[in-house]
Amino acid sequence: MLHAADVREWRERDVVDAESHKIGVLEAVYVNTATDEPAMATVRTGLPTRHRLTFVPLDDAILGPDYVKVGYPKALVKQAPSIGTDDVLPAGQEEAIFKHYGLPYSPGAGGERQLARR
Repeated sequence: MLHAADVREWRERDVVDAESHKIGVLEAVYVNTATDEPAMATVRTGLPTRHRLTFVPLDDAILGPDYVKVGYPKALVKQAPSIGTDDVLPAGQEEAIFKHYGLPYSPGAGGERQLARR
C-alpha cells in the first residue's frame, strides 16, 4: 500500500504501466479527501514543448527505486482527462477522471471535492 507520508519522494519518478512501458514522469499526487490516502497522480506527458498533466489512479500502484508502476495500460492513461502544467483541476472535472477509469465517484455530503493535491 502506498502511504501519504512518502508522497514528496515520488515526484520526478518515471511512471510505467504493468508492461513497464514508460507513460511519463510523476508530477503530483492527489489524495482522497475522506481518507487522506493517495488516490491519483498526475503524469507529465507529451512533447517537451507541449507537456500536459494526465491523471492516473494509484490503486494497485507499486513503488520501485526510481519508478511508480500503475495498473493501467499506457494507451488508457494517455487518453485520460488532463490539465495544463500550470492549471488546477476544476472540481467539475473530477467525476470525468473517475468515469474514464471505470471507478466510482462520490463527492462529500456537502459536495466537497474527492481529490486534493499534496
